[in-house]
Amino acid sequence: MLKKFVLMGLLACGFMHVGYANTAVPDSSLTVRKTTDFKVDGEGTASNWSAAQWFNITVQKGPNQPAPGKQFPTRVKVLYSDKGMYFLFDCTDRKLTSTIMEDFGLLFKEDVVEVFLWPDTAVPIYLEYEVSPLNYELAILVPNIKGRAQGWKPWHYNERNMVQHATSAQGGQKKSMAAVEGWKAEFFIPFALMNPIAGGAPKPGDKWRGNFYRIDYDNETTYYSWQKTGGSFHEFNKFGTLVFE
Repeated sequence: MLKKFVLMGLLACGFMHVGYANTAVPDSSLTVRKTTDFKVDGEGTASNWSAAQWFNITVQKGPNQPAPGKQFPTRVKVLYSDKGMYFLFDCTDRKLTSTIMEDFGLLFKEDVVEVFLWPDTAVPIYLEYEVSPLNYELAILVPNIKGRAQGWKPWHYNERNMVQHATSAQGGQKKSMAAVEGWKAEFFIPFALMNPIAGGAPKPGDKWRGNFYRIDYDNETTYYSWQKTGGSFHEFNKFGTLVFE
């Protein structure tokens, strides 16, 4: 089923993260409203975003952390169309801890926002997408078999299935280690990228599981999430529920 993807040489991307929850926990639901397609600009200026409500993602303990790090306000909006899903992150910050200048790098080791999407809960395979303040990306499918997770990079990644992504900095320059007041990430994930775990656009009333994350590395590493995990972002049975309107 995954023959269109090649193995990325990262075990669970080496993330802070590999983990597995044997039993589901109560989750929260998020209604995702439908939109016509639009171009992302990294600022969230499209009028389409007025249809979506902001929700907050907040700090949680990371791996081996005795207590969560210092929290900066972080909020997210989500929309979907017939072609894919739109995401807008608004992150208060003080410094862009971002030096990696390549796509598919170890972005999670620096400032980053992340989206995990699990369309078909019958199989333990989900999409992970990351983008850094400097607009470098990481997109992989993650099979997670009883805690043994592996990241698979898209084989054919072109105009048909590529993520549209853009970022911006507020109160400073968008450059490595710049002092800022915050940064934004806006991106569009086409459903075609999620083949074969998503057969196409969800229908009204369909439900997917998912989660939203941020990692910030100012003075101490701080991990943010929508639905809290035990430290591993890959505890997919703790994901929330996305209900498509």
